[in-house]
Amino acid sequence: MTEEDAQNWLRDNFDVSRETWERLEAFVAFVTREAQSQNLVAASTLDHIWARHIVDSAQLLLLIPPKKIAPWLDLGAGAGFPGIVTAILSPRRTTLVESRNKRIEYLNRAVEMLDMTNIIQVVGRPVEKLQSAEFAVISARAFAPLPKLMELAARFSTKNTIWLLPKGRNAAKELDACSANWHMDFEIKPSVTDDEAGIIIGRLLNNIPKSL
Repeated sequence: MTEEDAQNWLRDNFDVSRETWERLEAFVAFVTREAQSQNLVAASTLDHIWARHIVDSAQLLLLIPPKKIAPWLDLGAGAGFPGIVTAILSPRRTTLVESRNKRIEYLNRAVEMLDMTNIIQVVGRPVEKLQSAEFAVISARAFAPLPKLMELAARFSTKNTIWLLPKGRNAAKELDACSANWHMDFEIKPSVTDDEAGIIIGRLLNNIPKSL
């Protein structure tokens, strides 16, 4: 997918207003600029940021019902993918969880620059120290292997919570490693940005491990 293809894909799949498009462009410029001083994303992906990061994040919105609005929990928010992108394209209450000080400061500046402090909250602490709460959607991109992720984040889930987990080419392997210990209804959807990558999507039927 070229950068032009990526932008056309966004226009074809979302009702992108002028204001939304300007926010996306502002965020792309912000990430690109900030990446010069910290390792936000792989340097090799910056020339393909629309395809590798914007579309890769946006595609998650197509996997959930339109009425599944909020609240959204994005773990290991890092550079703001997918949490900031999904909030730009489909405004919803979003909590970005990040424990690294430099990334916390970067995320706060990004949210302020985009004028989205009314819907996006940056929580600067490890997931383990986050107060338990129920979320409608939980996402995590390159945060932790699925078994560890479930151990850390199951307490934020109900039987109706939708999990959206881009897992690259190890999706099936991670799902197999986790299914023996949890009551879950997950499946793997193909990624539009990588034919060999998968997105784990589904619900955790019980947020307590089978062994307990």
